Amino acid sequence: MTSVQIPISIAAALPNLTVLDITNDVRHEVARAGGSGIAYVSPNGDPSVVRVQERETGFFSDLECLLERLVPLEADERTHLLSFLLGPRTEQIPYKEGVLCLGRWQRILLVGFEDRCADEWTLTLVG
Repeated sequence: MTSVQIPISIAAALPNLTVLDITNDVRHEVARAGGSGIAYVSPNGDPSVVRVQERETGFFSDLECLLERLVPLEADERTHLLSFLLGPRTEQIPYKEGVLCLGRWQRILLVGFEDRCADEWTLTLVG
């Protein structure tokens, strides 16, 4: 069996939420660096956040609906309020001997709001 890994793939493209799966890219960078420690993954684009989550389509739809109910689309400074509600933009992921310590179904997701999501992120390894 042959597997193909796509560096960045679109996990969800909804009207007001875009989610990119950057797990494979982060995994390759951590493997190349080796060692053990904590990987800090941060978005470069604004407004975006990085989250570790299972890649499940229903979750993204539910999240979009929840965010629309909490902060209506027509609200001033909506993206700022959403970023505030979702907490820190950076995600911390432990790694050991060059391997990310993620659950079987967990993925590293770059979440963008209002139909825009820059596919740029920064990885800082501490260990």
